[in-house]
Parts: sequence; structure tokens; C-alpha cells
Amino acid sequence: MIITVTLNPSVDRTVDLSQPLRRGEVQRASGTRQDPGGKGVNISRALTASGEQTVALAPGDAADPLFTGLDAAGVRYENVPLGAPLRSNITITEPDGTTTKINEPGPPVDQDTVERIVERIVARGAGASWLVCAGSVPPGPAPDIYAVLAARVKGALGAAAPLLALDTSGQPLYEALTPGLPVLPDVIKPNGFELAESLGRTDGALFESDPRAAAEAAQELVARGVGAVLCTLGGNGAVLVTPEGAWHAVHEPVTVRSTVGAGDSALTGYLVAAQRGDAPSECLRQAVAHGSAAASLPGTQMPTVAQTRPDAVRVTDLGLPPVGRGTAHPGAADDAAASPSPTHQTPAGPDAVLDLSDGTSGARRAEPRS
Repeated sequence: MIITVTLNPSVDRTVDLSQPLRRGEVQRASGTRQDPGGKGVNISRALTASGEQTVALAPGDAADPLFTGLDAAGVRYENVPLGAPLRSNITITEPDGTTTKINEPGPPVDQDTVERIVERIVARGAGASWLVCAGSVPPGPAPDIYAVLAARVKGALGAAAPLLALDTSGQPLYEALTPGLPVLPDVIKPNGFELAESLGRTDGALFESDPRAAAEAAQELVARGVGAVLCTLGGNGAVLVTPEGAWHAVHEPVTVRSTVGAGDSALTGYLVAAQRGDAPSECLRQAVAHGSAAASLPGTQMPTVAQTRPDAVRVTDLGLPPVGRGTAHPGAADDAAASPSPTHQTPAGPDAVLDLSDGTSGARRAEPRS
């Protein structure tokens, strides 16, 4: 069983154009579709499509279109009533695969709602293999919410706690990777720009274009104690870094229909392979196969395993030296000195209070993707 948590879920509406977008003009859509959305929700949808047991936890009222959409898709979920409509996101896709996404901020989530979500995780967590925390943080919670949530679950379940996967961006990602936290993720899935910001750096464009540079940067996070870094690089495939090594994988060219949800599908592929007990390099292979399959589908459709082509993925060992967890990595001290200090910290121990006040005024916060 894989539990996903989406604090800021959405209903995603996709508008397909038969011609390039012309700003300021009236155009007719060639097609539209509506899907349940939010990163964790997408991962549960993709897991369900791939035949894996999953349950999606999210705030929202049972009658919200998000949950009626999950019912129609046969995805198991548990909703925590919110008393407010969830957000809608709009995606515009052009014939060449160019994707424009407009995300609403989402309704505020209060402390009581988050506490009830934690209770649901704890109730199910002892029988789960993975807990996936994914997506942006809505108005209300402090940016260290994922770090505090992870510590609370670990404190309640101890050795029975599921492995933790994290896919977020901006300050919530930075806070969840702070050195010295009692719980660090077993896998994170940034893109190149998010990898850079997690280290307080600004060279995300370099990582997107240079897999080896991305892998070397990811080693710094593994040295802190992160179990694995799965970094997606768009058309350049993805890299996976663990304490044992680093690999790069790229898929044969595909016709891109929509890139929305491709990263969520990549993490799904990694989890599917990990559930099978595959070696790290094979987990990367399935991740890239899943992500590429998603990019070839319209809207935010999630691929099945049968729609993926692991045989079309080339995996290369980057030959980087192993990095022990919790050890210093060359350049880490310099990066730490250059990194911005977190603007809000809550002690992330098992008895930590879920402080939901947003203390980020004036802070560097990257715009979340979803």
C-alpha cells in the first residue's frame, strides 16, 4: 500500500489548441478534458492505473468535483472535510507540445484539518510501504509543514513507519532537507531548478542541461542523509543518485502531447519498480519510461505499466564515487555558507506542533508547479 498526501489538490482542466496560442486573440479549442489533480492525487491515479494498491489523502468536501472524479477513475481516497471548494488549474497545450499552466492558490487549510490528515496517515501508515507527500503548500501551513509531518508520523509509528517520498518545491522543499532533521526523505523528486534551490544555488539551468552536474549536486543531499535523489531533466531524461552510485537515463524520442503530470508519473514509475524490489538503475529506467509515456498522452492522463517502454530507455552509470549518508561532501561547506537561512523553523521532532502560520514574508520562495 502506498499512501499519498496532497495538501493542495485541484481539478485540472486541459484545453487543447490546434494552432499555436495567440495572446490577446480569440481561439477555438480542439478539445478539452477535466481530471482530478494535485501531485499526490496524480501519483495515486498513476499507481492505480499501474495496478498498485494506493489511497490518496486530501482535504476537501466529499461532493467536490475532485473526489467525484476519483470515484469515476476507481481511485481509493480519504477526504478530510474543508468547507470550501478546491482550486481549479488550467492547462493550455499547443500542437508542438508547448504547455502553459495556470495554477490557483487553493483555499486555506487550518491546523485542525492538517491534524486530521496526520491522524489518517498514522491510522493507515503501519501497513503501508511508502508515504508520498507531494505538491505545493496551500495558504495556512508554515513552509516546514512536510518536515513536521514526517517527524510526527515517524514519532507515532517508529520502525513501522512507511518510507517517505517527497515531491515539492521552494521553501517547503528547502525546509524538509535541512541538515540535522530527525527524519529526511528516502527519495525526493526535484527537477533541475528545484535541485538547485534545495541547495541554495541558482544554477538550475546547468543541471537541466548537464546530467553529471545534476548528479554531483544531488550527492550533497545524499551526504546529508537523503536516501535517493531522482532528478528529472525534461528532454535530457533523469538522474538517480543513491549512496551506492549515480545513473543517468534517457528515453528514445516521443511525440509530446502534454508535459503536465510527467514528473508525477516518473516518481510513480520509481515506486512501482521499488515495490518489485528492482535495483536502483532499474527503478530509474521505469521512472523515465513512466514519465515519457505520460508526456505522450493528452491532458493529465496517467499511463499504465503496459503503456510504458522500459526497453526504450538507455541507462548509463555515471561512475561517480559512492557517498556515505551523513558524511561531508566536497563543497558542501561552501554551499551551506551560501545557502539562504530558513525564514521559519519549527522543531521537527515527534512532539512538534504543526505551526500553520505562514512566516515567509519577504523570503525567497520559488513558485510551485502545482
